[in-house]
Amino acid sequence: MARQRAPGPAGSSAVRSAGPWHSPPSRGDGLARGDAREGLATPAFRPAPHRALCTDCGVSRLANPRACASACQFIRPDYAASERAVHGRARDTSTDELFFGPVQAMHRARLKAPRPGAQWTGITTRIAERLLETRAVDAVLAMVPDPADRWKPVPALITEPAAMAAARGMRMGYAPLLALLEPARDRGHRRLAVIGIPCQVHALRKIEAGFGFEAIFVIGTPCSDNTTTESFHRFLALLSPRPETISYLEFRADMMVELRFDDGRKTLIPFLELPIADLPADFFPLTCRTCVDYTNALADLTVGYMGGEGEQWLLVRNSRGAELLALLGDEILLSPVTDRGDRIPHVKAFLENTRRAAGGLPLRRMPKWLRPLVGRLMPRFAPKGLEFARARVEMKAIETLLHLERHAPAKMRHMVPPHVRAIAARYGLRSPQAAAGQPGTTASTSARASAAGTPAP
Repeated sequence: MARQRAPGPAGSSAVRSAGPWHSPPSRGDGLARGDAREGLATPAFRPAPHRALCTDCGVSRLANPRACASACQFIRPDYAASERAVHGRARDTSTDELFFGPVQAMHRARLKAPRPGAQWTGITTRIAERLLETRAVDAVLAMVPDPADRWKPVPALITEPAAMAAARGMRMGYAPLLALLEPARDRGHRRLAVIGIPCQVHALRKIEAGFGFEAIFVIGTPCSDNTTTESFHRFLALLSPRPETISYLEFRADMMVELRFDDGRKTLIPFLELPIADLPADFFPLTCRTCVDYTNALADLTVGYMGGEGEQWLLVRNSRGAELLALLGDEILLSPVTDRGDRIPHVKAFLENTRRAAGGLPLRRMPKWLRPLVGRLMPRFAPKGLEFARARVEMKAIETLLHLERHAPAKMRHMVPPHVRAIAARYGLRSPQAAAGQPGTTASTSARASAAGTPAP
């Protein structure tokens, strides 16, 4: 599938896709209920049929729900082919692209003037604003909060730059973003921007060509272990006696969780003091425990935090991503990424705990009296910058293999890409077949596996 340039404003790009699926016209535009904010519509969608390992990306709610079979990343993903279709090449596994996917450039970044209500400084929503301001797109597909619950995500079709302010901040939960594709097409929009998490972006890349859009720009955010909105409220209740007053939560790269409250207070909680062990086993659904695309490798531009060491982390993946970043001009401050510390002992400890959890064994808890001390020392010795980002990707690869083998072993052969198996193999997660060099094999979590494993260089 060749990439093409499409006519239109400077910085535009043609829609690309893998797969032959085409979307038939839907019945009406699906906009059964409208948001009161001008330039923002929140459609009503068809009910979602039951799917195993489903994050409700929205494909199952389209007129042709059978598209899930070819679009879903939890069935038979082919990241090498998808990367070639989107970026013109697959990742170079001899470099850091093994962990992060195809990249042209990486930056630490922040807006000079942070936007009110933004999770960090507002880079993602400001780029979308600029796309609307310059008429590079007709509409942006993004998430806004439910009017009755600030944490619940609601898919929104945004057509006015000022309305992007509603999309600032973090939501926690699942929402069918891609179900907006039909209303967008039926309203006559030809050029779109999509802000999505990895499972949404993977599916989008598989079906986008069937809609006939002139251009789609994709701004991706790394996944951060999603859960249902209801479960997230239970987590907040463990963090504060008045969880309804928490207005902001962020897992930071310095091993701290930052909370902000409606009255202006701020609180930092070390990771080690979080009540993770008190959460139910299904708090993070199996989909999120087995995600193989933590860094959103199929986006044009990934905007996250892991490699930013206190700032945002930008991964420009192709020329379209460079065009998106250029829209900010001198509004943004860029600096080189950092790379410090040693991730290996942290990943090994994670491997052992995850092996116990995946096997149904209780986690080894640190004594309560020791947690505050260690929790405050950890940021001094933890990996930072790109080393922290590598650690998180390795942890996700380990988690994926351990939980799949425990809960869905039949899916391992086709669901886990070769680069994820290669990452996990560095820590001793090898099956006998893989050791023998047979294709399509994955890791084993048998008792023979060493907690130390084979460390990465």
